[in-house]
Amino acid sequence: MLQFRAKTPFNNSARDSLFLLFTKRFGLGYRFLSSLCQPKNTALDSEAYTKLVQKAAKSGSVVLGKLVHGHMIKSSINPCLHLLNNLLNMYCKCRELGFARQLFDQMPEQNIISFNSLISGYSQMGDHEKAMDLFLEARDYNLKLDKFTYAGALGFCGERCDLGLGKLLHGLVMVNGLAENVFVVNVLINMYCKCGKVDQAMSLFDRSDEKDQASWNSLISGYVRVGAAEETLNMLVKMHRGGIKLTTYALGSVLKACCINLNEGLMENGMAIHCYAAKLGMEFDIVVGTALLDMYAKNGSLKESIKLFSLMPGKNVVTYNAMISGFLQMDDITDEASSEAFKLFMDMQRHGLKLSPSTFSAVLKACCAAKTLECGKQIHALICKNNFQSDEFIGSGLIELYAIMGSSEDGMRCFDSTSKQDIASWTSMIDCHVQNEQLESAFDLFRQLFSSRIRPEEYTVSLMMSACADFAASSSGEQIQGYAIKSGIDAFTSVKTSSISMYAKSGNMALASKIFTEVENPDIATYSAMISSLAQHGFASDALNIFESMKTHGFKPNQQTFLSILIACCHGGLVTQGLTYFQSMKNDYGIHPNEKHITCLVDLLGRTGRLSDAEELILSSGFQDHPVMWRALLSSCRVYKDGVIGRRVAERLMDIDPEASGSYVLLHNIYNESGVNSFAEEVRELMRDRGIKKEPAFSWIVIGKQTHSFTVADSSHSSTQMIYAMLQQQLDTMNTVDFEDETLVYACSVT
Repeated sequence: MLQFRAKTPFNNSARDSLFLLFTKRFGLGYRFLSSLCQPKNTALDSEAYTKLVQKAAKSGSVVLGKLVHGHMIKSSINPCLHLLNNLLNMYCKCRELGFARQLFDQMPEQNIISFNSLISGYSQMGDHEKAMDLFLEARDYNLKLDKFTYAGALGFCGERCDLGLGKLLHGLVMVNGLAENVFVVNVLINMYCKCGKVDQAMSLFDRSDEKDQASWNSLISGYVRVGAAEETLNMLVKMHRGGIKLTTYALGSVLKACCINLNEGLMENGMAIHCYAAKLGMEFDIVVGTALLDMYAKNGSLKESIKLFSLMPGKNVVTYNAMISGFLQMDDITDEASSEAFKLFMDMQRHGLKLSPSTFSAVLKACCAAKTLECGKQIHALICKNNFQSDEFIGSGLIELYAIMGSSEDGMRCFDSTSKQDIASWTSMIDCHVQNEQLESAFDLFRQLFSSRIRPEEYTVSLMMSACADFAASSSGEQIQGYAIKSGIDAFTSVKTSSISMYAKSGNMALASKIFTEVENPDIATYSAMISSLAQHGFASDALNIFESMKTHGFKPNQQTFLSILIACCHGGLVTQGLTYFQSMKNDYGIHPNEKHITCLVDLLGRTGRLSDAEELILSSGFQDHPVMWRALLSSCRVYKDGVIGRRVAERLMDIDPEASGSYVLLHNIYNESGVNSFAEEVRELMRDRGIKKEPAFSWIVIGKQTHSFTVADSSHSSTQMIYAMLQQQLDTMNTVDFEDETLVYACSVT
């Protein structure tokens, strides 16, 4: 048994205060309380102790529970199994799993109720591994497992996306005659949904003779999880027609589905559900209200979110958290939106609301958007003051903040200080290394993630595939995709979207197009990825067709979509179409162009020789101090050998970014190719005077697990002689080929 030491007897004042507190809060009688506070060993009977423990469990008061437990030990009673199970349940309900495990291990005997209490406790705390270990232990003891025991084990399968083990447990459920139990069916539906197999969940749902609200809610949640918005809405309609009472959870889930794909039709459905919720008097319920705020914000109707927030009575921390997140839902978070989020954060403190981990997570996102490290450090200090630094979600936010600031070391410290390193914190840490171009470190963490027995989720896999695409590590990306297919994660739209980008960037457009056609529920990110892939490979007309098809299906293009379509117009030289789409972005969709959109348009005008128009566009855009668009114009000046505009642009660039060598090199090349050698030499002299050196470009290739990097005229590689010998052999072979195609002859001569 747990060894509690009795303290000194209560004095009269302390006893009276305790009597008053417990009488008001728990409705306990004088006999119970006086017995607990007496210095003498006045033991109660098992029934009295059981009632007190049950009251502690119901109210969540671990203080009362420990007081009762201490009195039991002090009275030296021999508790029965029923009382011990109630005591175990109390510790689990009060989230004191350390005490619960200690009590469980010291119990003279355990039955299936004992195991179920502890399994449920671990599951509620998110420690599904320990719940699964207890399930296996119960099987070893040959106990008759019931629905609650299987629920804990199936929860482990759902959280780890372990479909194989889940199917095995499903078989055991059927063998043990529990397959018709509605509680078990709901757990199975939830497990299949979390593993991305909503079709199997639906099949199980249809075969079930008995369905309750949890059955419908689980399936609706599953459709939301995989991004199947239309199916989610259809399930709500069926639920309503079947006479099932619509709960706040169901309405909240469906409203969440209305902002999955940012589809205009879905937005209309969301507004209809808003009206229905208002009719039912559920408009300002915390769950429904939060979902409504989120829906309007994600669909670009921030004014509606603000209006709804202002009308909500009795705002609490959840309401504020939803509104803060609403300001941060935009693809390109403005300084104004970040400022409004900070104001709400300060309002919460002024109103004396207790800040939650979700509050800090949202505010950290505002810090990341504004890229204010000093503000982030202050928030970090406030997090430590509130003792939230070990929270996994806050840890993820801190890691993201330090990743943006380029400090992987600080991010790693935050990761190490997180008490529970869940999949979110692992993913944030991997993303931190990816953002800082530390691909090998990211892969090391990804391998450590597997060894930690935590299975990657769809976002983690999607992130790694995107990293493989950016760093041209296609072979590693294929291995990760193989894991995604094997584990069932490949069914998620985000994973397929990353697969499209990965194969497109490795040059395999055929496979990228094939994957795009296989996506059952494409979202705006999927369309944007396909448009961008086609644009990068010069298939401008195909990219425009996909864009028009996307609009036909009711999807509202965002900033990234328009950026992709402008890139397509740029690569295809489609000036008229590019200008038309640029105006449509501003006028029809109310999207303000950022520096990337302006750069694309500058590049488009520059490629067609409209250098003066491109220069005027930059000067009137409000992004005159961004060097990237001036470099795009300078590159066009080189193509058209325009030394006049080129010199003016280069001087502007040298003022904005005097340390960048690219501006000097481009201007030198313009003069050199125009035959103005004296001006070219002046640029060289200027570079020498300012100590500017051209950074050598490099390329790399991945063989096995090793990355080999090369620069121009590089001789540092261990296999240099073999490489140059092979290169010479290939050149000799090319020189002996009898070329008939003049284009091929020209290409080889250029090479």
